[in-house]
Amino acid sequence: MHRGWAEARRIARDAVKPLEAVELPLGEALGRALASPVRALVPMPAYDNSAMDGYAVAGPGPWTVVGAVRAGGAPYAGVLAHGTALEIATGAPVPTGTRAVLPVEHAVHSGRRVSGTVVTGKHVRRRGEDCPEGEELLTTSTTVTAAVLGAAAAVGHDTLLVHRRPRMSVVVTGDEVQTSGLPEPGRVRDAIGPLLPGLLRAAGADEHGLVRLADQPDALTAALTDNDADVVVVCGATSKGPADHLRGVLRALLADVRVDGVAVRPGHPQLLAVLPDGRCVVGLPGNPFAALGAGLTLLMPLLTELGGHREPAPVTAWAAEPLPAHPSDTRLVPVVRSGGDVTPVGHDRPGSLWGAALADALAVVPPGWRGGDVELLSLP
Repeated sequence: MHRGWAEARRIARDAVKPLEAVELPLGEALGRALASPVRALVPMPAYDNSAMDGYAVAGPGPWTVVGAVRAGGAPYAGVLAHGTALEIATGAPVPTGTRAVLPVEHAVHSGRRVSGTVVTGKHVRRRGEDCPEGEELLTTSTTVTAAVLGAAAAVGHDTLLVHRRPRMSVVVTGDEVQTSGLPEPGRVRDAIGPLLPGLLRAAGADEHGLVRLADQPDALTAALTDNDADVVVVCGATSKGPADHLRGVLRALLADVRVDGVAVRPGHPQLLAVLPDGRCVVGLPGNPFAALGAGLTLLMPLLTELGGHREPAPVTAWAAEPLPAHPSDTRLVPVVRSGGDVTPVGHDRPGSLWGAALADALAVVPPGWRGGDVELLSLP
């Protein structure tokens, strides 16, 4: 019995737990998921400092300039006396006694004296006003972006504790598959092998090798057993024809098949199994667009969970034009976005990636849908 589309995705997430944590230098953590919260090791700012180039002033003006402090230079020694000013750079520490910072463009000079209008406390960034020491900035499961790296560095971190990336191995089956040149009669070019690396990177996984096999059960058995990847993706061999050996091989390996077919078009002959040692096998159909749809259905949620990432919130949009619905199955339809609306691009037969190549996303069209909002799956 085929699983419903949403149910199959939930089963994929529940089939695994996040991989072990590793501590990495900031430069190596990009794209991974935090395995522990990031807390401020220092307050932000770490000291009272100037928000502008100008003059730190004490008391009412005009003020006599008594020195200068540059960014990264030694702080002013002592307390700034009333009626005096200190030339100061943005980010430089303001001395005790500072009333405000007078921006340089608002300062009126007369010899060693400056005057201007200030508001008490203006243009002074106080220690810890953005973030106190010990504050939790980022929670577990946050994906490490460029901004996350900058924020972590700013509060004193040199390393981050993140989850290991899933290792994924790809097995492409089929006697008829050709890897280069113009396809000969009875042969087809492999479109799935070039497709999958981008899908892996989008899910935060590491490619752990790609092998191509003839339609032989012994070769498929060896590919599944002699493999230390966390997930093995088998392309083709998922239907029920004489050359589709994946189910028989999984039975012989005593695998626990969690999903055997999904009520989705294209891509219904897809499956998910867990081997006795805990590794996962995801079977994708041999038709390229069907394989893409199945990859977004089962593989992406599985890899997201393994990598420790938070499940993304659903994204929806209004269908500006009718989308083809199926009476009992979910349909995945290539669409383009325009403002808050989406429209179908066509060219969405299971064996063709033309529509997906033109699209921004796949619209998830529920069974019997009659119009309105639809969920979107972003295309890597």
